[in-house]
Amino acid sequence: MKIAILGYGKQGQAAYNYWHDGQEVTICDKDETLELPAGALGQLGPSYLKNLGKFDLIIRSPSVHPRDIVAANTPTILEKVTTVTNEFLRVCPTKNVIGITGTKGKGTTSTLIAKMLEADGKQVHLGGNIGTPPLDLLEDSIQPDDWVVLELANFQLIDLTSSPHIAVCLMVTPEHLDWHKDSEEYFTAKSQLFVHQAATDIAVYYADNATSRQIASVSAGLKISYMAPPGAVVQGNQVIIDGQIICRTDELKLLGQHNWQNVCAAVTAVWNVTQNIEAMHSVLTSFSGLPYRIELRREIHDIRYYNDSYAAAPPAAIAAIEAIPGKKVMILGGFDRNLELTELAQALQRRADQLRAVLLIGASAERTASMLREHGVSNFTLSGAHTMATIVGEATDLAQPGDAVVLSPGFPSFDMFKNFEDRGQQFNAAVENL
Repeated sequence: MKIAILGYGKQGQAAYNYWHDGQEVTICDKDETLELPAGALGQLGPSYLKNLGKFDLIIRSPSVHPRDIVAANTPTILEKVTTVTNEFLRVCPTKNVIGITGTKGKGTTSTLIAKMLEADGKQVHLGGNIGTPPLDLLEDSIQPDDWVVLELANFQLIDLTSSPHIAVCLMVTPEHLDWHKDSEEYFTAKSQLFVHQAATDIAVYYADNATSRQIASVSAGLKISYMAPPGAVVQGNQVIIDGQIICRTDELKLLGQHNWQNVCAAVTAVWNVTQNIEAMHSVLTSFSGLPYRIELRREIHDIRYYNDSYAAAPPAAIAAIEAIPGKKVMILGGFDRNLELTELAQALQRRADQLRAVLLIGASAERTASMLREHGVSNFTLSGAHTMATIVGEATDLAQPGDAVVLSPGFPSFDMFKNFEDRGQQFNAAVENL
């Protein structure tokens, strides 16, 4: 069989490891300098998507949009296309699969679910858009009674052909409009997580988000809201489901009220597997979050430094502004996808009494500055810095004792850094060198 792998990032590499034995595999990638594994053929450079009809099977990596495959070939070419996620769901030894999507909070919610199931004594495999590509999870010898938790982004979902037993939709707001033709396509991609569910499956959705409700509505399964009954809710200072108190909100190690949504989503999903309150409580009162998600890195000279590099869209930056107490210097900016900035400007104006300064960086700086001026926010500085060390130094100069310096960019990293991890790692290094 002749197989083409489109894109050779983490998931493309997982595809090669899975399919290459006994097959003729061609790696198609726009990077002409890519080093191919031994035995693989290559189709590299600007024309890497051309002439795919000669292959029997085509594996699409998440970075490659299906429309680009069609544009370089014909519409019928998609009949040959699959993905790492589709193949995993087809061959997975267990049907106990939980899939999580949304615009923000996917990684945190997925990790909470996995940890609570583990605390209940279950064997759990966590992967997808977080950490391990789905096909690589098969190396863990998944058993029929095990549980699989998959964080799934729109890039994996756009052509999903089957749905997990439990599907969770967090808050959804327009994003990745540089990849999608419009927000409707983005929302439709998210809905693929639910559209193939059967009546025996479960759809969990965020009650206060109309788009989340709409996306989950395509499911044929049992629909359960969270942040409103019958799922988990916050009442007073308690997380409650089915009348049972799981924990108090002041016991949560996750910072910020936005994480209450992630907690309630995770509790609602897990409650449909086990009602082990002790297991849930132990995780929720000990898990403090993933790297690069409002992560307190250091306190020096009475200034706290928070790394929220994962915040690649305005709503995520707003969450950090509202979550971190006291006066702060916000570091905002990056690659500009021309998303709407009104709500971000309004949040900064609303929290003006908590803002020591706003340091604007990257390609988005000028447009963000214009929006802040329109909303009466004047305490911002445009940085022309090209290194994170300089940016952190400028932010430190703006801060006073008792303040927090917060890297929560609200934009992708691609103008100055490889990805959000690279941006976060450079921030950590700069803070350590203070």
